[in-house]
Amino acid sequence: MAGRLIAWANINTGTTNLGGLKKFRGVLRAAMQSLGAEVNEVELEPMTAIGPRGDVRSVAVGKALSAIKRPDAPVRVLLCIHMDTVYGADHPFQICKQIDEATLNGPGVADAKGGLLVMLTALAAVEEAAQSDPQLAQKIGWEVLINPDEEVGSISSAPLLAAAAERNHVGLLFEPAMADGALVDRRKGSGNFTVVVRGRAAHAGRDFALGRNAVVAAAGLAVALDGINKNAGGVTLNIGAIDGGGPSNIVPDFALLHFNVRTTTPEDEPLVLKPIWEVVAKANLQEGITAQLHGGFHCPAKIPDARGRALMDVIARCGGELNLPMVWRNSGGACDGNKLAAAGLANVDTLGPCGGELHSPREFVLVKTLAERAKLTALVLMRLADTAEAA
Repeated sequence: MAGRLIAWANINTGTTNLGGLKKFRGVLRAAMQSLGAEVNEVELEPMTAIGPRGDVRSVAVGKALSAIKRPDAPVRVLLCIHMDTVYGADHPFQICKQIDEATLNGPGVADAKGGLLVMLTALAAVEEAAQSDPQLAQKIGWEVLINPDEEVGSISSAPLLAAAAERNHVGLLFEPAMADGALVDRRKGSGNFTVVVRGRAAHAGRDFALGRNAVVAAAGLAVALDGINKNAGGVTLNIGAIDGGGPSNIVPDFALLHFNVRTTTPEDEPLVLKPIWEVVAKANLQEGITAQLHGGFHCPAKIPDARGRALMDVIARCGGELNLPMVWRNSGGACDGNKLAAAGLANVDTLGPCGGELHSPREFVLVKTLAERAKLTALVLMRLADTAEAA
């Protein structure tokens, strides 16, 4: 498994690297076809993005991969994870290496090519068992969905996730478990926003008073938006970047302000949007300044219900059989498990291998957990097949 993961991690699949995603899709298609399922590539609508000068533009994304086997089985399980990483084709972190016998370092080894490997290895084990046990094959069906845009919010693949949620009884997702083996039960919601700020350019010496400084206006917006945190409870608003300006002898007429909001419950979304809009409206009262808010919430907060807790119990029991104690923690991060839960599908979303330092050149995976988590997933699938309540 480690050798296969190294080969996969050495294929760059940054979200915008459509050529790299296409190459990796071919590798995944072959692996999925070996499971005896028909594999389909699914075109996705372009995502909307704000350009460097505040223009709204369409950005192409890669294709998703989908496979369904035994869709009429009484127990149907969605297995889902993404193929993209945060490391673009021009990022210096490109090559996987073995730090020691226990650890691999490389782009996506944990998030989430290690998860892809765990998922497909577990399915191969289940299909092998089903060949000798026709009753197992009759009890459980599965659907695999691998999307290419999770690292930018799964905006284009969201309709696929919602449709898959309706067809299945439970979901298993393969984001990495934490380095100490803990899994995530509850997740915060997430939204990404951009404010396009426009002012009036002028000569910084001769006509300074005629200018309206968009960068200063954006800085004021940033301070005001950050102030929302004082009375936001468990909600957090993080200013990510201010882009704009140019030569220091020109009053800048343009700036972009990017920020992210994390929520603890779905009800938090309208509550925090109100002060955000108030801050933007106040900015627009400045003479010569306009501010336009773009973006929104793309992942509602995930709070396990009774069905989610029941699935967690199944996983915990299977972990006990394999001498893998299951510990559960809350996470401030969001993933496709948020979207599936919002669509009504009970799911556990950290069944990938144990790793850490995600989204950095220090990203690592613990090699032994590749096989451990594949065994866990295979056992969970077999136990779900034997559990009438799962359907």
